[in-house]
Amino acid sequence: MTTKISPPLRLAFALLLAGSIVTTTAQTLTADLIITNATVRTMDARQPTVEAVAILGDRIVAVGSTNEIKRLAGRSTRVIDAQRALVLPGFNDAHVHFLSGGFQLSSVDLRDAGTPQEFAERIRRFAEKLPRGRWVTGGDWDHERWTAAADGRAPLPTKELIDRFTPEMPVFVDRLDGHMALANSAALKLAGVTRETKDPPGGLIVRDAQTGEPTGVLKDAAMNFVANKIPGASFEEKLAAAHAATKHAAQLGVTSVQDMSAGDDVGVYQTLHARGELKTRIYAVAPLPAWERLARVGVRRAFGDAMLRIGGLKGFADGSLGSTTALFFAPYNDAPETSGLPGDEMFPEGVMQKRVRNADNSGLQVMIHAIGDRANDQILSFFEQVTKENGARDRRFRIEHAQHLRPEEIKRFASNRVVASMQPYHAIDDGRWAEKRIGGERARGTYAFRSLIDAGATLAFGSDWSVAPLDPLLGIYAAVTRRTLDGRNSDGWVPEQKITVEEAVRAYTVGAAYAEFTDQEKGTIAPGKLADLVILSQDIFQINPIEIEKTRVRVTIMNGRVVHEAK
Repeated sequence: MTTKISPPLRLAFALLLAGSIVTTTAQTLTADLIITNATVRTMDARQPTVEAVAILGDRIVAVGSTNEIKRLAGRSTRVIDAQRALVLPGFNDAHVHFLSGGFQLSSVDLRDAGTPQEFAERIRRFAEKLPRGRWVTGGDWDHERWTAAADGRAPLPTKELIDRFTPEMPVFVDRLDGHMALANSAALKLAGVTRETKDPPGGLIVRDAQTGEPTGVLKDAAMNFVANKIPGASFEEKLAAAHAATKHAAQLGVTSVQDMSAGDDVGVYQTLHARGELKTRIYAVAPLPAWERLARVGVRRAFGDAMLRIGGLKGFADGSLGSTTALFFAPYNDAPETSGLPGDEMFPEGVMQKRVRNADNSGLQVMIHAIGDRANDQILSFFEQVTKENGARDRRFRIEHAQHLRPEEIKRFASNRVVASMQPYHAIDDGRWAEKRIGGERARGTYAFRSLIDAGATLAFGSDWSVAPLDPLLGIYAAVTRRTLDGRNSDGWVPEQKITVEEAVRAYTVGAAYAEFTDQEKGTIAPGKLADLVILSQDIFQINPIEIEKTRVRVTIMNGRVVHEAK
């Protein structure tokens, strides 16, 4: 095992970081931070495991044995003795809603409300603390936790549940997948939603079967009726949410995120970065319909610096499984009247493909949300056609979620080099009830991690926070065990789709970096790479996989500095 330092490398870093390098001899340098006595899994095939790492400025400058790396310590070097703990590259969450997650940290929490009554009571208690004129938002409720009705369906909440607690305060709380929300009567009145209101393209107003009156639940595009009436957060409120989000990410070892709903909020991240308070690298993704705005000023994919990049665009092909709006070829088993809904961006016909073609031709990166098998088929076809029209190049098309796939779609991910950007925690969450929706046969292609890897596709893992917990260790646990949250699948739900710890970590590091065009900068622990690392409380490669969810982050290093250290 040798220390990876060479005179050209020292010279390069001396030029790059002039003033921060203290040379001791012609052959050595003094590191700012070193980690020793560690079990380092580098994710670099050239040197998979080492004992120690040296950091100078924001870069890794050497890896090797503890004795070798100790030679780079000077009087001002911080030395972290890892005591044989596992060190990995910093986790890169390939799919988050970062600002929404930050706001959710201080919003009403309905995720684990086990009954409609508990759901209503939590809203009552939260609303009592708010000043007059404020909205109750957030929530992330999950009606699949509630006792099913006689027809086997979990009951949806209604406005009547909460109207008596919030007669004047508008309420609009999302289901955890973000594709369905409950509005109370005050919110519906502000939005002008009545019995006569028609369903918009790509959306659905849920109505009482007897009266035809809106129940308060709005799906996908119909959510905009109310969402457009909610007062926008101030810049300072967004800053506070971003600050909470980046602190939360550091505590979980997440050093990079790809924000799927950054929109016009890049300035919030810039401000936090300028203040020295940003603890997370961000790839800020804009809505696909905004492609012209970016193209007009000449922005290309992954434009920016190592902390903040733009140039990615996200569109929607359909809704979600939990809201029965994911688009399938066949009807839902428990809702045979529907096969799902195309996303509103699919209307009018042909507009989605045109946007993909033009955005790609402008050098922007395109990523499309597709959950149902029909939606995935359609988007893969769009990508194939655009590739033929615009010519071969390294474009890294992505499908976000890639949730329900037939065997033919799985092969096309690999053959067309489309990144499968997936969120493994959803598998152990949705696995509690997914077969009720789509049956056992279709479920075999659900969260098909193993099949996609075996076919040669690239996996990039993320959380979909705040839809699911941000913690990447829970995502790794889910991908490796597939043990559903209800404890009913001890050997894993659809166990043939389980993958190894190595493969899951790779999807959260190397794969996620590739998905955002930064694989030359991060994703592995190697000289010259950005100094983003985590030290864990347990070696997840050695313990029983069911113990992975109990693992915690001891230290997070981002950009060469310690941004979190557990007490």
